[in-house]
Amino acid sequence: MGMKYIKLLGITLGVIVVNIVLFSPGFIGLNIGASAFSTAFGITFLLASVLVLIYSVYSVNAKTPAAVPVKQIQTHDDYVNALQYYKKVKALEADISLALNQLDRIARKKYKLVGVLTQRFDPSELSYKKFMSTVQAVENVFYLNLKSILNRLGAFDESEFKSLSGSKASHLPPELLQERKQIYNEYLTFTKNSLATNEEILLKLDKLLLEISRLDSFEAGDIEKMPCMQEIDLLINQTKYYKN
Repeated sequence: MGMKYIKLLGITLGVIVVNIVLFSPGFIGLNIGASAFSTAFGITFLLASVLVLIYSVYSVNAKTPAAVPVKQIQTHDDYVNALQYYKKVKALEADISLALNQLDRIARKKYKLVGVLTQRFDPSELSYKKFMSTVQAVENVFYLNLKSILNRLGAFDESEFKSLSGSKASHLPPELLQERKQIYNEYLTFTKNSLATNEEILLKLDKLLLEISRLDSFEAGDIEKMPCMQEIDLLINQTKYYKN
């Protein structure tokens, strides 16, 4: 049995014992109906007992779930759920909100790109395949950045981070305190840099969508010459040998 269920069982037994003591004739012997006061007090206490049990059940079951193992993350929704776990971490709140916003935006941009490409080309055409190959490749880079963030956040200790600015921090030697702060600053800096790269990816997808919509006609061989395609290819090549 998990600790949260043991805690819930303890609260339930506590409420039962208090009610027995209060209403049992062998103890306090409160009698609902004996007087206006005892009736009001008894009903109020019973309602309070019910509310305590309801709140206890809610608080125990509403605890933040365990972080999703990064190895198990595969789909768009998996990334959303994995990031949601860190949303309540104060130091990461703004960055996680941005990451979730970026996830929503890349899904919408890909949907628009696929729609535009489907209108302009037949899926069997070489031009369509070239565009989609590039879009999927840069999308992989986007998700790779998020996975790298999640890998590092898995080692992020919020309580340790908070202690660096609390009263306990003053007892540490300045050099040690500075080293610890530097470690946690690296977590935050890496997260911000990865999100900045993803923001750049979103911008390039916007440019690509605009460039495609501007062109009246072009050959498959012209695709590699498009400025935005070259920018995207450069970004992909920069991360080609990157490892989590």
